[in-house]
Formats: sequence, structure tokens, C-alpha cells
Amino acid sequence: MWWVYALLSALFAALTAIFAKIGIKGVDTDLATAIRTVVILLVAWAIVLYKGTNHGISGLSKLNWTFLVLSGCATGLSWIFYFKALQLGKVSQVAPVDKLSVALAIILSVVFLGEPLTLKTASGALLIIGGTLVLIF
Repeated sequence: MWWVYALLSALFAALTAIFAKIGIKGVDTDLATAIRTVVILLVAWAIVLYKGTNHGISGLSKLNWTFLVLSGCATGLSWIFYFKALQLGKVSQVAPVDKLSVALAIILSVVFLGEPLTLKTASGALLIIGGTLVLIF
């Protein structure tokens, strides 16, 4: 079932690029990111409240908080740079470079999480890197 969610994530990420490219025309990208973040905040909390999972916040450890905050900071910086790149470049070039995050995540998961690097995973990462290079040059 994870792959259904992953495909939905990819679909919405693609729509994000298109909607953002249209929405940031003539707008400061940091302001655009702030607006987008407020929308995401409202949607995320609406889902949490609807599902009734907000009570789980009291069970978060310091480690959970630390890494969720770090993840939030990384996400925010990613969005700021992504919007600026979209404003300056073509979606067909920016989106593939942004998706290098997949190959980088594979490498970082091996280094920091000790996940195995199989021939299949390494080949996939190299194909992503190669495909990105083809699209941007």
C-alpha cells in the first residue's frame, strides 16, 4: 500500500511545481513560501483534528521533537530554494534537479541510517542522476 501513497505524493509534487510556477509570477518567493506554509499548516492540523490523533502530541520524546523540528527546517529551506529556482528557471529543469533528492536520500540513508545499498538501489540512484543530467544539459 505504501506505493499508492508514494504515487499520490509524486502526483501532488508535480502539481505543486505547476501551481507554484503560475502562482509566483511577480511575487517574492519567500512571501509565496510563507503563504504556502500557512495553507499546509491548516490542512495538516485539520486532518489531525479530524482523525483525532492530536492527543499523541504529549507522547513525543525529545528525540522526536528534535528531529521533527530539524525536518521542518529542512523542508522550509527546501521550499524557499525550490520556489526561487522555479521563479528563475523552467519547471522541466527545476523539477528533475529537485528530484535528485531521491538519490541523495538513498546515499544519506546508507550513511546515517545504515540501510543496505543493494545493486538495485544503487542502479536506480545512478539512473536518477543520469536522467537529471540529461534533462538539464
